[in-house]
Amino acid sequence: MAEIRLRNLAHSYSRSPSGPADYAIREMDHVWEQGGAYALLGPSGCGKSTLLNIISGLLSPSHGEVQFDGKVVNALPPEQRNIAQVFQFPVVYDTMTVFDNLAFPLRNQGMNEAKVLAKVNEIAEVLELHPLLRRRASNLTADEKQKVSMGRGLVRDDVSAILFDEPLTVIDPHLKWKLRRKLKQIHEQFNITMVYVTHDQLEASTFADKIAVMYGGQIVQFGTPRELFERPSHTFVGYFIGSPGMNLIDVQPCAGGVRFNETVLPLSSALNQQVAEMPAAKLKVGIRPEFIHVWDGPNEDALCAEVVHVEDLGTYKIITLRLDGQLLKVRLQEDQVVPQQQAYLSFPAQWLMLYADDILVGPKAQGGQP
Repeated sequence: MAEIRLRNLAHSYSRSPSGPADYAIREMDHVWEQGGAYALLGPSGCGKSTLLNIISGLLSPSHGEVQFDGKVVNALPPEQRNIAQVFQFPVVYDTMTVFDNLAFPLRNQGMNEAKVLAKVNEIAEVLELHPLLRRRASNLTADEKQKVSMGRGLVRDDVSAILFDEPLTVIDPHLKWKLRRKLKQIHEQFNITMVYVTHDQLEASTFADKIAVMYGGQIVQFGTPRELFERPSHTFVGYFIGSPGMNLIDVQPCAGGVRFNETVLPLSSALNQQVAEMPAAKLKVGIRPEFIHVWDGPNEDALCAEVVHVEDLGTYKIITLRLDGQLLKVRLQEDQVVPQQQAYLSFPAQWLMLYADDILVGPKAQGGQP
């Protein structure tokens, strides 16, 4: 197990980068603590796999340091970093049996056969591979091959960390939930530092204790699934996390708060003071569909919106509303009354977020990037 620390790390595939846009990884500092279960979450092209390959040693960063337990490992090749990496597509030796695939890294270390047998059986038990140990890997299904690929990393005692690069992409959907649970159980049993790269927020939330959200080559927020959901520190996190994502509305400052068109949204005195003191910025308010309050009828605290569309998704409903020209998504539970034609709503102050140039205004979210 190892603490993995990134210091002033940045990477560009260009030989002579001239600006931030030329960097796949923009300069960052970050820490993966020893024994933690982490996810690296973001859309395709945001830099997730590049960052993983830098940690494993498959790629050298343009500048900055990768440290394992305080030791700089930039000059070490992958085989000397004691990192196990599980790729998107399973990597197995098809001509070998499952047993020999799992035993291969141990035999390379010169381990005696009695201990090899014990270690392979231990991991086979965890991954439910015992019935397949004598089968050739070429005869396995994709999910069975991926479990063998995972097992080759877990079987070694000297592994500093295991890096998973979208490992469930080729797995049948009905088996994904089972493998996600299995990975979580493995982490709890072996307490190995694990970093799981994915574009799927459900996979990230199921596996990880903390999630690093990447956008445009940067980690824009690092926190628990709850922190990312309840207090996104960047508009991208609000948009990307949740289904549907956060409602975001362009606003301008006004007396007592902010407004869009003719609608005024009051803000706390502390937020109003911050807005007044900040340089010119593009302001947005954000609120999640789950947190918009829908009233049973009109009252003095409610805003009146037009009902545009209702989606019935079984256990909940998504309503699209038009408020003063702005489309909003609202999530209603199964037992809530669905408004007809008009809806009366309000934005609870504790769930209304204000962003300046896409960054949350106010006290920083817990779990932010170190």
